[in-house]
Amino acid sequence: MHVPVRLRIVHVVRAPIGGIFRHVCDLATAQSAAGHTVGIVCDSRTGGAFEAKSVEAVAGRLALGATRLPMRRDVSPADLGALVRLTRHVQTLAPDVIHCHGAKGGVYGRLIGAWLGRRRPIACLYAPHGGSLHYATGSMEGRFYFAIERVLERVTDALVHVSAYEAETYRQKIGPPRCRAVVIPNGLREEEFEPVIPRENARDLLFLGMYRELKGTDVFLEAIARLESRWGRRASAHLFGQAEDEGRARYQALAAALGIGDRVTFHDPAPTREAFSFGRAVVVPSRAESMPYIVLEAIAAGLPIVATRVGGIPEIFGPRAGELVPPGDPDALAATLNALLADPVRAQIDAAARLDWVRPRFHIDAMQRRVDELYREILATKTRALKPLANKALGNDAKSTNGSSATV
Repeated sequence: MHVPVRLRIVHVVRAPIGGIFRHVCDLATAQSAAGHTVGIVCDSRTGGAFEAKSVEAVAGRLALGATRLPMRRDVSPADLGALVRLTRHVQTLAPDVIHCHGAKGGVYGRLIGAWLGRRRPIACLYAPHGGSLHYATGSMEGRFYFAIERVLERVTDALVHVSAYEAETYRQKIGPPRCRAVVIPNGLREEEFEPVIPRENARDLLFLGMYRELKGTDVFLEAIARLESRWGRRASAHLFGQAEDEGRARYQALAAALGIGDRVTFHDPAPTREAFSFGRAVVVPSRAESMPYIVLEAIAAGLPIVATRVGGIPEIFGPRAGELVPPGDPDALAATLNALLADPVRAQIDAAARLDWVRPRFHIDAMQRRVDELYREILATKTRALKPLANKALGNDAKSTNGSSATV
């Protein structure tokens, strides 16, 4: 038995939206380009036309495609049926590696890996991407999900964290991992380091992300209103994102109540670099993050950016982490935005300095290489562990055969 040169890799993730799915698509595509046979399994009920188009696009680049099956976000009795369907499908793909992402994808993927791994070596890895780690330690939901995470460590070969912050949060909320844990930051494709030039009618500010409290959409809108009330600056903005439930309508109503409804426009999701051209500076006002792609992408595109001091964002900013603003503070965000808008030359100089720091440290080639090495180390260890068992079985078969011959 040996580790094959070309691995069969299946990524399991629930929601085909946001930074998690972007990470999965990038990693899967890079792995396919490296010669591996790769596929994705994700939820069929999440997202709209934009997400469907994204899934279709990545499916065409992967030998095992991208299959959509129903997966509920919350815990439900329907999870058992979903698990059975997912197991049957993944089994037909005969994976060497099951790499699961996000809380729900982590539950499904690791249970499937444990079941299929009874007969042959299968590497099973889990990347939280924040997920259940966003819950408060003392909350009932938090205790429930953290307990599940702890149990599933027993069938996890490695935790793959995208930031040191996420790794430490896991230790604090769930406990020191009882399986291997590594930090492998997100990486960008080479073409994403090409500069984006804002269009002539670009607005002052740009927000890209889910329209939800966690992403600080309300803080962003309140900061725009305070730019005018405190400094007389009537800033304009475009917002691109996916809404949960009635989230978009709620924030449109907030913008109207703040008196800025005529200067902010809400859009459905769009390709990131296309959306970048609609603004002169990107704002990431999140209350919580892990290692957000939007921050990396904005810096790589050469755009000025204002972000909050949460999650792995300080790791992206490196020596310039002091520029970050506290989360949930519209006053601090407004003050930083005012300084940026007042001195566009300084803003571009700062943007160039951030790019110089990010480029050599957050590249997809490095991410893919490190993940590949981890897969092979896990499979090699499992293969070595199975050899004595296989030899013992062969020995027993030989003794049984010899005994039968002697009797005859």
